[in-house]
Amino acid sequence: MTSTLQTPRPESGASPIASSLRGRQLPRWAPRALVAAAVVLALVGVFGPLGSWLVLVGWCVAAVIPIWSLAVEGRRKATDRLVTLLVSTAFAITLFPLGSILATVISRGAPVLSNEFFTYSMRNIVGEGGGIYHALMGTLLITAAAAAISIPIGLFTAIYLIEYGEGTRLAAWIRFLVDVMTGIPSIVAGLFAYALFVIFFGPGVRMGIGGAVALSVLMIPVVVRSCEEMLKLVPNELREASYALGVPKWRTIVKVVLPTALAGIVTGVTLAIARVIGETAPLLVIAGLTDSVNLNLFDGRMATLPVFTYFSIIVPGVPPGPSIDRAWGAALVLLIIVMLLNLGARLVSYFFSPKGER
Repeated sequence: MTSTLQTPRPESGASPIASSLRGRQLPRWAPRALVAAAVVLALVGVFGPLGSWLVLVGWCVAAVIPIWSLAVEGRRKATDRLVTLLVSTAFAITLFPLGSILATVISRGAPVLSNEFFTYSMRNIVGEGGGIYHALMGTLLITAAAAAISIPIGLFTAIYLIEYGEGTRLAAWIRFLVDVMTGIPSIVAGLFAYALFVIFFGPGVRMGIGGAVALSVLMIPVVVRSCEEMLKLVPNELREASYALGVPKWRTIVKVVLPTALAGIVTGVTLAIARVIGETAPLLVIAGLTDSVNLNLFDGRMATLPVFTYFSIIVPGVPPGPSIDRAWGAALVLLIIVMLLNLGARLVSYFFSPKGER
């Protein structure tokens, strides 16, 4: 007589032992349904006629989840659900101003966008008509010049801090100065660029390259910090393996370290550009404003989108409606540029990072 051991097949549902270990639980649909109802009530209360009372009712509906969990699942699970609810609420409150800004800018700026808006300047325009071509080109040129100044300085500084100056007094002083520069107000950067150019060109100087210098003062610390952190993440084993093959240090940095950290470096640089492209105060001081197209960074005033938006609101002219509409359109274009830069940074980080880290 032969006997065979038969292994029990796992059933599709949960076993009684697993269910007894987990204890009593709320139905899966219950938390999601209550949260959805709370969100709907809160949105209707914010945008509807009933106002804050309906928002309060929404919070009360959401508060049912931990109370119900305490009665059914016990204190431990109820505490977990309460903390989850608080964190989700804080996240929703944080997103609300962002959503409000996006909705306002899109609703006010989208009707202004047209072919004329992107291809015409404000030269000899009074009232309706005109566009942001001069400001758009000025923003792109000044930001590109600022990136050309900041990226080499920031990258070489980060390479020195990680590869050559680790533990030295000079590296400590450089890190301290970078931290100080990170907190510099933007208007101070504009005053610095203005004072620098006054030495060579005299009082009243206005140049696009001055705006690029002012933006580079704000951009360099961000580039240094982001590149430094990315270079720190490169494993020392890769450097040691390269040294063991007799490769010089500078070639190891160029061929091993930088390609390994390329995704993070490009992402940090792109985010640094997005951080400075919307600055108004330094460009207002040194670049100025003009109604005409100026593509020469080294000669005369140059308009930018932030300054154009500022003056369109502060000095709208008569009638004020078209100028204010153009300001909303310029703000929307600037917002789209920043969003595209952030999206590009995410895509670069995804496609250039190692496959295991995607």
